[in-house]
Amino acid sequence: MSVPFKVLLIGSNSQLGRCIKDRAPDNWCLITMTSSQLDITNQQQCRQVIDRYHPDAIINTAAYTAVDNAESDEHQAFLVNAQGVKNLALACNIDNIRLVHISTDYVFDGTAKQPYQTTDTPNPISVYGRSKLAGELLVLAHCAQSQIIRTSWLYSEYGHNFMKTMIRLAEEGRGEVKVVDDQIGCPTYAGNLAQAIIGLLKKPINNRLLHYCDSEIMSWSDFAKAVFSYRQQKGQAYCTVSPVSSSEYPTPVKRPAYSVLQSGFDIENKVSLSSVLDKM
Repeated sequence: MSVPFKVLLIGSNSQLGRCIKDRAPDNWCLITMTSSQLDITNQQQCRQVIDRYHPDAIINTAAYTAVDNAESDEHQAFLVNAQGVKNLALACNIDNIRLVHISTDYVFDGTAKQPYQTTDTPNPISVYGRSKLAGELLVLAHCAQSQIIRTSWLYSEYGHNFMKTMIRLAEEGRGEVKVVDDQIGCPTYAGNLAQAIIGLLKKPINNRLLHYCDSEIMSWSDFAKAVFSYRQQKGQAYCTVSPVSSSEYPTPVKRPAYSVLQSGFDIENKVSLSSVLDKM
């Protein structure tokens, strides 16, 4: 009997973490850790958990993701997204454990006119983006068997995300919603990203920095319209979308105007937005 591939999933209650749990191959021994079970900002805890389980690979989905709050909580954002990630990288490097770390399109400034390549120079315009870039650099510097996957605009049937917010507003009878139309990106189903990560771990490390996102390029208002159009076809509650500019919908942090990533690999049986909406 073959020995199962032992994977430690950190941040297992995140929407990506839950999608990975749903899709973990039968030959994986998947060990899950929520953020409350493992505080990655505690170096000793990281070392103890790795010593206890001796995983072949670690997938880190744990992160400080409150983009707006990070502007006034810079210390905590960097503690989790940079120092915490460094703790994992150092612990993995000691035992030559493979580390897959998830990053973000927010490491770019959004001034590009074509999809960002992994070779493009990051230039984050927010505390969140700077903290995630710092984490990337620390992973690459301190863990030889590491890979970073940048992704964008995650949504799923789990957790808090834009798609679920739109559904909630429709079911509350909002009628009309204002959604920005001058921020362009690629909404990405967390289940598709989970499949990409699983596929990545079946192969030896080639590239240490990758991009994965779904293929459709749209604005946030386009995304909302797609959600409501499908719900309307199904006879479900929907809203009318009124596109607005970012200046008309101010937030504490400036977001990239264009954050389309050039996806470095594809997956089989990619799940569409309509298929996800059917689950809701």
